[in-house]
Amino acid sequence: MVISPQDGGAPGLTVRGASLVIQDWPADGPVSEYAPLHVHHADDEAWHVVSGALRFRFASDHEVVARAGSTVLVPAGVAHTFGSAGAGPSRYIIILPARLDELISQLHAADPAEHAAIYGRHESEMLE
Repeated sequence: MVISPQDGGAPGLTVRGASLVIQDWPADGPVSEYAPLHVHHADDEAWHVVSGALRFRFASDHEVVARAGSTVLVPAGVAHTFGSAGAGPSRYIIILPARLDELISQLHAADPAEHAAIYGRHESEMLE
């Protein structure tokens, strides 16, 4: 299964294996965060920035800007959030286990009042 470069303009292209999911996503400016600060207690998560830049914030208030060509791995147990790092568009590949793909799908379909419980069902926790 391949996400080819010519497909990169289409948002949310996904390939799914038995336990791993790879998604190609656009990120529009301006600077913003896409999720509250949270932690996955049992799962790693990774991003590869194809174009533009993403900003990552960690619980220690440490921030990192990952520019095109950068890959960021957030190990299980590390509190984090991420989002657009600038006014222009970006594109990134996110690599995550199937459990986190299901978490994200449920969050997008649910009322925000249910988000904390959804994180909890996926061995994760909202921190903000």
